[in-house]
Amino acid sequence: MPSLEQARPARLVDSVWRMVLRLGFPFVRVWWHLRRPRHEGALVAIYVGRALLLVKSSYRAEWNFPGGSLRPGETPDAAARREMEEEIGLSSDTLLPAGSASGIWDGRRDRVHFFELHLDCIPALRLDNREIVAAHLASPEELHSIALTKAVVAYLGKDHGG
Repeated sequence: MPSLEQARPARLVDSVWRMVLRLGFPFVRVWWHLRRPRHEGALVAIYVGRALLLVKSSYRAEWNFPGGSLRPGETPDAAARREMEEEIGLSSDTLLPAGSASGIWDGRRDRVHFFELHLDCIPALRLDNREIVAAHLASPEELHSIALTKAVVAYLGKDHGG
């Protein structure tokens, strides 16, 4: 399969960011396990036909959907659009609400709002090369053999069409 992301010249600052994220994430998870903070986020399930676009962060082993935390006063759909643009360089006004899920993930009491984006073909992606370092288009059959975040597993466990 051809690469999904546009190649961006490697920069020293990107390498430093990846190292900080990779080294800092385990410490943040310990803090979350001790404090059990509440967290709210938004993730976008991007379908290309029946396949789902997954992204790989520089600091976790599992694949995820594009997305992240809501900022104070930000709506879930605004956060989903912002995070999708920041992480993979994709903009869309056609995000469809797809429910939410709650759980204790990475030590936080998390509530995640899901959105869907349905595309006919995969556009060129622009990965931030700091937090997000890879993208993969996974077939429905392949999803069962890929390490996924608990939020993505929760999404897939619901009755979602693709």
